[in-house]
Amino acid sequence: MYFDELALSDEVLDALWDMHFDECTPVQEKTIPVILEGKDVISCAQTGTGKTAAYILPLLTNLAYDNHDPDKLNAIIMAPTRELAQQIDQQMEGFGFYVPFSSVAIYGGKDNGAWGTQVTGLQKGADIVIATPGRLLSQMNIYNVDFSGVKYFILDEADRMLDMGFYDDIMTIVKRLPTDRQTIMFSATMPDKIRRMAKAIMRNPVEVQIAVSRPPESIHQMCARLYDAQKPGMVQLLLQGRGLKKVIVFAGKKQRVKDLARALRTLKIDARAMHSDLEQNERDQVMLDFRNGKIDVLVATDVVSRGIDVTDVPLVVNYDVPRDPEDYVHRIGRTARAENSGEAITLVSPDDAHYWRRIEQFLKKEIEKIPLPEALGEGPTDGEYATRSGKGCSGGSRHSSRNRAGHPRRSKGANRAGRPSGSKPRSANN
Repeated sequence: MYFDELALSDEVLDALWDMHFDECTPVQEKTIPVILEGKDVISCAQTGTGKTAAYILPLLTNLAYDNHDPDKLNAIIMAPTRELAQQIDQQMEGFGFYVPFSSVAIYGGKDNGAWGTQVTGLQKGADIVIATPGRLLSQMNIYNVDFSGVKYFILDEADRMLDMGFYDDIMTIVKRLPTDRQTIMFSATMPDKIRRMAKAIMRNPVEVQIAVSRPPESIHQMCARLYDAQKPGMVQLLLQGRGLKKVIVFAGKKQRVKDLARALRTLKIDARAMHSDLEQNERDQVMLDFRNGKIDVLVATDVVSRGIDVTDVPLVVNYDVPRDPEDYVHRIGRTARAENSGEAITLVSPDDAHYWRRIEQFLKKEIEKIPLPEALGEGPTDGEYATRSGKGCSGGSRHSSRNRAGHPRRSKGANRAGRPSGSKPRSANN
């Protein structure tokens, strides 16, 4: 389905046209019409499926058509992390370029001037508030925030918010909202705790299930079997041997992130660490430098596996095996974005064999094993993996991605005649 087949406002369609977004993703096709009907929605969809646009586009359409009070808050979007809140704010600016609206992002780790801007936005009634639960609750505890005009309440990555312990904060915020609002919830998984919260805060929600997506075939997935002590040397050989720029290396704990980034720098590899101990301005600067190609290697915890959109990452290295298959998908999904191809290499120690086997079962295939370089010595035996997982990593093949065919669409404005020749449809995978 194409966006101009939906009941989106001309202002929103014009912005999509300018951004060369034409074709809906499955979650957008199934969710946008329901949201436009004013129904509560609970949608199970992962990052990278286009879920952000699935609620931003109908929200902006409603703001373009609604007779809302410009002096009151109209919509609240909750996000688990400041990085995701920032990304939502940026995407809102792009999709809403032709829609007259105001927004304010509320999240921690910023200077006092930013706090003042947030207070002003809440007090004067921004159309849209994009906030992390803890920071918004802090504002509510200090200032008298008027929520009486809120018509839309959106929770993005709801499962992650609950995993981070925000349930009580969310419920406190909900109690201050009008009961006749529209509530929209997106979650990558649908555990019982999500269903219980949905029952408590939603009215007869329409459930939209999008199958848990596996990594696209444009990502060449590989694994290397080795001991933990061999991992630093393996990373060094991978990076120095390829001469790649904009590589992300994920580690499970922030201390490992710090140690690895420091070790890589001693090897003359331009690496920086990204973890929760950094101040917000430091994290912003690291991400800006990484996007602009000033940093070759970003060593990070899962704080950047979700919600960060860097389109030209050629390689992702899992220094530690993720404990959850969906975290694996989120991590390696940082490469092969925007129709690019990419590679993902996971370093699997015998202690991680059980978790790796779970990931392969989720993927329904065995991931290609790459040989350990001779310089690192002998790696673990098959028996060491078999005793922990019943099966190691082996086999696998590389597949190429396929381009979609073009499709005519109407031109910008009231008389959309057609797309310029030679262009291709794009999906708003945000």
